[in-house]
Amino acid sequence: MPTARQAQKKLASSPARPEPRRTKPMTIGAVCKTLSTEFPDISISKIRYLENQRLLAPNRTPGGYRLYSQADVARLRTILRLQRDEFLPLKVIRQELAVGRSDAATPAKGKGTASKRPGRLPSVVPTAPEARFTREELIEETKARPELVDQLLEFGLIRGSGDPGEESFSATECEIVMAAVELSRYGVEGRNLRVFKSSADREAALLQQILSPGLRSRNAERRKEATEALEDLAAVTTHLKHLLLVGDLRSLVS
Repeated sequence: MPTARQAQKKLASSPARPEPRRTKPMTIGAVCKTLSTEFPDISISKIRYLENQRLLAPNRTPGGYRLYSQADVARLRTILRLQRDEFLPLKVIRQELAVGRSDAATPAKGKGTASKRPGRLPSVVPTAPEARFTREELIEETKARPELVDQLLEFGLIRGSGDPGEESFSATECEIVMAAVELSRYGVEGRNLRVFKSSADREAALLQQILSPGLRSRNAERRKEATEALEDLAAVTTHLKHLLLVGDLRSLVS
């Protein structure tokens, strides 16, 4: 058995292990590319918005360019997962981060992580064609009563495409039916959901009024900027609606 002195001599003569290679900071464009697989609707403007909300604080070069560390990217991934999977408003997300909520405690959804709530909110501009469901497949997937599907069609919450009785429905419409099924368990019927449809129509008209010139522009770059702004405004209005709803409902528990 070697003595302690021999062991020390052997250790001193062994080649030193190389230090772990440090990952270089990432630009905002590289961050978008890195996270786009899990978050297809991520955009540079959305990351900037989260920074403006004091949720991110990347370093900057003397010229003002953002540089994101691996810790910054992990924090951003946590924020996006909390928005997508738990529908938390930014104020609550900020609190979660303040008490140490991390990416490790916010796993990505996948097999074995089923949730009663629907998945991420769909992007205004889908990155790929949505799956289509026949009426039978829609009912099987959502466990909805046929009468409820009829009500949602009647009041315009879903439209489908094709002839009556032979419609096909998008994945987003499938999510709408799932939400309606959840509400129906509390006695909320399809006709009661018209208020949500009316509200969504008014909001869409407002955003169209704001961004219509850019969306219709012949300039590709301007159309792209308008589309990114549309995504951001959709997220902001969703957040605003949540805050207003919470404000009204707090009177019930105060």
